[in-house]
Amino acid sequence: MNRIPLRPLARILQAREKGENPDAIERENLRLRHEAMRDRARARAEGRLLVLGLAFVCAFATVGARMGTMASSTPEEPRASARGAGIVAQRGDILDRDGRILATNMETYSLYAHPHQMIYPANAARELAKIFPELDAEKLEKRFTGNGKFYWIRRTMSPEQRQAVHDIGDPGLLFGPREMRLYPNGPIAAHILGGTSFGTEDVSYAEIKGTAGIEHSFDAELRDPANGGKPLQLSLDLTVQAALEQVLDGGMKLMNAKGASAVLMDVHTGEIVSMASLPDFDPNDRPHLPTSGHPDDSPLFDRSVQGVYELGSVFKIFTIGQALELGLVSPDTVVDIRGPIRWGRFRIGDDHYLGKEATVSEILIESSNIGTARIAQMIGAERQQQFLHKLGFFVPSPVELSEAAMTKPNWQTNWSDLTTMTVSYGHGMSISPLQLATAYAAVANGGRLLKPTLLKQAVPQDGERVMSEATSAIARQLLRKVVTEGTASFGEVPGYDVGGKTGSANKLKPTGGYYDDKTIATFASIFPIRDPKYALIVMLDEPSTFIYGEDRRTAGWTTVPVAAEIIRRIGPLLGLRPYVEPQRVADITLTSN
Repeated sequence: MNRIPLRPLARILQAREKGENPDAIERENLRLRHEAMRDRARARAEGRLLVLGLAFVCAFATVGARMGTMASSTPEEPRASARGAGIVAQRGDILDRDGRILATNMETYSLYAHPHQMIYPANAARELAKIFPELDAEKLEKRFTGNGKFYWIRRTMSPEQRQAVHDIGDPGLLFGPREMRLYPNGPIAAHILGGTSFGTEDVSYAEIKGTAGIEHSFDAELRDPANGGKPLQLSLDLTVQAALEQVLDGGMKLMNAKGASAVLMDVHTGEIVSMASLPDFDPNDRPHLPTSGHPDDSPLFDRSVQGVYELGSVFKIFTIGQALELGLVSPDTVVDIRGPIRWGRFRIGDDHYLGKEATVSEILIESSNIGTARIAQMIGAERQQQFLHKLGFFVPSPVELSEAAMTKPNWQTNWSDLTTMTVSYGHGMSISPLQLATAYAAVANGGRLLKPTLLKQAVPQDGERVMSEATSAIARQLLRKVVTEGTASFGEVPGYDVGGKTGSANKLKPTGGYYDDKTIATFASIFPIRDPKYALIVMLDEPSTFIYGEDRRTAGWTTVPVAAEIIRRIGPLLGLRPYVEPQRVADITLTSN
């Protein structure tokens, strides 16, 4: 910056020539310099005030806009909270095929105590015992008056319980925020969903981990933060599941059965639309694993997936289907059914006399063990095993449940000619109802074995071919005749032309041999048979009903009526329009007068 000199030489010389005082020039220049400096300082101050004013205007405008946005929005509570480095990732929801919630998360609180901070521990113990009846007041008081500095009281609680604890007013009772898994439909689809438990846990957070069922199989996906809480959509239909379980439960009680299971599968996609096992449980309050007794005595046991049984005559359609496929027989082939067939100390006979010979159709319709065994002898042991391998009866079911992967079918290690005959009508080999449903779906869809799945599918599957479409069509016609003319006559449901096969097998004893008064009664069905869409397997464990003066334990008297009622109930829910089969019209001849 250039400054004007206070005593310019030219002006000083001029002033001396005129006799003026040169000091006046210096004072004038100094005054002008000070005024210039003052003007510059004032300009800088005004600029700073302007900038500061603009900053305040912007700040107040931002705050006002934010306040306006918040005032016009819907208030929401935070989804989760945690102190420090707590786990805040939310577990994804589980939905049915139509988007209805099967499992979700709910905000709740844990309750713990710092005894050293409590004022009236005895009173707090008494009040807590009133709020939580499972707690013992005396034990709580001992804990609160002991030397401990921390004590868990409850991992979760309802809002009402939290308020009641809050009203106690003791500063030593503290709450910690957390999430818990909620199953809003209670026990519906309990075995499929499984359940969860708390993993890594602190007073202010808890990690939710799957312990069984879908929750366990897809645990990593459901709690992966990268998925952002994306829901998992299953193939189940909640309304169909609820109706099926209701009818199955009523049928189990009416038939005095120990347990029951049912599997409903889409024969074109492999989707499991509904699957149930009774007795069941509420996954919101999952019981502990049993420490004694048989596994199926526990409600946690899934009879549809974990249970493997000799399912009886439902196997006969596979034997006859294979013989048809190999060209060994046709539906009208006549087979010698004189018996019993004796093999060492074993004998194979029929429940009632069917004559000396019968066609293949009659063997299935009347459920002849002898006739099926004769057909199995034509097939042979090696080819029979190859076909059963194709149907998946020698490996665990590939469905997305960890329980299925741990459940292996059972069969005779020494596959003799006797085994070939007994397996042909469902004895000597144990599989699960889910595996049976998968095989019947192959019979229904034209001969392709699909992978059963609990996940919603966008397109039909293209499975491995196990029989030709022609053989599949003949097998379906035979199954229809079993309902209209044979052992499954109670399975007729008007409008849904059901086809199926009954199976009744005495239960195996744990020590070997069979019970005389305990059976597994099964009905494997396909509907509608003219355009197959679903395969339904219904099984009752140890049913017994007193009809016409006798105790009835066979599937035709026990399981078939239950399955028919299930189809009658769920058919409309599945969107199936009832179909009236055409009847023969009387011949009319028009004549003129």
